[in-house]
Amino acid sequence: MKITTSLAAALAFGICGMAASAGNAADAKKPMFNITSPATKDFGLLNKKYAGNAKSNPNCDGEGVSLPLRWTNAPDGTKSFAIVMLDPVGRGGAGVVHWVAYDIPATKTSLKEGEASSENASFPQGKTTPGTQMYFGPCPPFGDKPHPYVITLIATDLAPGSLKPGMTKDDLAQALTGHVRGATSLVVRYRG
Repeated sequence: MKITTSLAAALAFGICGMAASAGNAADAKKPMFNITSPATKDFGLLNKKYAGNAKSNPNCDGEGVSLPLRWTNAPDGTKSFAIVMLDPVGRGGAGVVHWVAYDIPATKTSLKEGEASSENASFPQGKTTPGTQMYFGPCPPFGDKPHPYVITLIATDLAPGSLKPGMTKDDLAQALTGHVRGATSLVVRYRG
């Protein structure tokens, strides 16, 4: 299942070929770079607490709390992390970016529940499709089957503070070209 998850993340974020990996036998023996959440398992359903909260959108009836995340075994040379959360099914398959965060120091190995729920997080957050600069939880149309939300954690060789504020997912992907040390993903689902 992890291969499917990583492939989904690479396709969703468009980072195929960006990661620096020698692909030798020594790399195969290293522990796998991994992201998890105590709030759900990979491919698990999210609680309504983590869904979007926007009075202007009747599909966003959650609490808007960002989910807790933990990661382990960052690749060698990692100086910072970036996170992108994408619903590849949203907007009729065009996708919805629910979260962009970056310049997260390599010394950080987790995010607490709610840590990214405001624009005053301890790290820069970029622009989402709805136009916010913080975590924007799932808001799939009521009656749809559960939408997948791919949370991609990217290890970079850029020092925190290297990237400009307010970047979109596409801006971030361009800025990270040649600077990705590795990526891992967690796929969660939500049904409105």
